[in-house]
Amino acid sequence: MPAPADPPHATGLTGGTSDYPSSLVGGVRLRDGSHLEVRPIRDTDGPGMTSFHESLSPRSVYRRFFFAHPRLSPGEVERFTHVDYHDRMAFVVTDEERIVGVGRYERTEASDEAEVAFVVTDAYQRRGIGASLLDRLAEVAADHGITTFVAQTLSENRDMLGVFLNSGFPVDSSSESGTVTVRFPIEPTADYVRAREARAARAAGGSSGAGPQDDPVGR
Repeated sequence: MPAPADPPHATGLTGGTSDYPSSLVGGVRLRDGSHLEVRPIRDTDGPGMTSFHESLSPRSVYRRFFFAHPRLSPGEVERFTHVDYHDRMAFVVTDEERIVGVGRYERTEASDEAEVAFVVTDAYQRRGIGASLLDRLAEVAADHGITTFVAQTLSENRDMLGVFLNSGFPVDSSSESGTVTVRFPIEPTADYVRAREARAARAAGGSSGAGPQDDPVGR
């Protein structure tokens, strides 16, 4: 779905299993009652990322990269799957080991801002995955001294804009030439807590019961 590819200036191609933040592995209950796994990306996820990207419709790829991009290059696969879990972070959402969503942030060099982006395969869109990824990314980013998220999306991408505008964060936006830039602090304000609780309530309404580690979301 949203935002341009990772900025070319960023560094830190790490992400070996010795650094893997297993404590961040968990489940998510979507607003339709289904249960999926959410975990930090691994450096062994290359084949899964390749298959995930190829599962996206041309429209979803265009919304994510802003141009037609049917296949990831080996360098992109390497870059997307090797992160340091601090300044560069990525989560994947999986359904029986198949990647169906990816969210990532990347700190802008020498700043407390990070660019955030996520994309969900077409059959799983509008089920709350984007909101769940944003919540998790914001938590991890804040733990590592990032205070603000920035994202760019196409003005016609109402789904992605809705995720940001309904997140509960105080979002500022500006538009130019068909592209919308959003910027917002990720401190969990009272409005954010209320919005997240409302998403959880909507998700609970669509489920017969959550697993013990499920984090419900609703948008």
